[in-house]
Amino acid sequence: MFNKKKKYVSAILVDEILVSQEILKEVFTCDIAACKGACCVEGDFGAPLELDERKILEDIYPEVEPYLPEKGKQAIRQQGKWVKDITGEYTTPLVQGRECAFTVFEKDGTASCGIEKAHADGKIDFKKPVSCHLYPIRVIKTRYNEGLNYDRWDICDPGCALGQKTGLRIFEFLKEPLERKYGEAWYASLKEMAEGQEG
Repeated sequence: MFNKKKKYVSAILVDEILVSQEILKEVFTCDIAACKGACCVEGDFGAPLELDERKILEDIYPEVEPYLPEKGKQAIRQQGKWVKDITGEYTTPLVQGRECAFTVFEKDGTASCGIEKAHADGKIDFKKPVSCHLYPIRVIKTRYNEGLNYDRWDICDPGCALGQKTGLRIFEFLKEPLERKYGEAWYASLKEMAEGQEG
């Protein structure tokens, strides 16, 4: 789940991708035990989807469906595996304006992802939408390129607190999804720039 509030801050250009300085400097480590997966539930819209992810969701759905609660399945039957929101962006559907339709709730109330569960069980190769994997980084598409912003949201306060303990900066914590989206060489350039700013 994502809100649409955008905050523009100073950024650097890494191989045609604009990266907010906050991503290089702010610490963060997701603390799902504390937040209970609130980013799957809170917000106004579903998870943004890459163009190819729409077809992927169609293809993998038979393997994912058994992991989903009935209300998620019903929302997908009514709306489809993806929707176009009022801003023109393609996203995952919601259950009655609340959680993502692919959300699974654990016994302790923690929200997790049915897609990710199917992946963990070896049913599919697709882990989850890259926008979810990257959170709290949000990809902002401009006319000429993409920009990466840190989406500050109070539901992620536990992740900020845990980041103070681990010392991991946002780009370090999100190394895997950043490499997934932009490649290892791009990430190496980003890391080099971050380290250059420390000197």
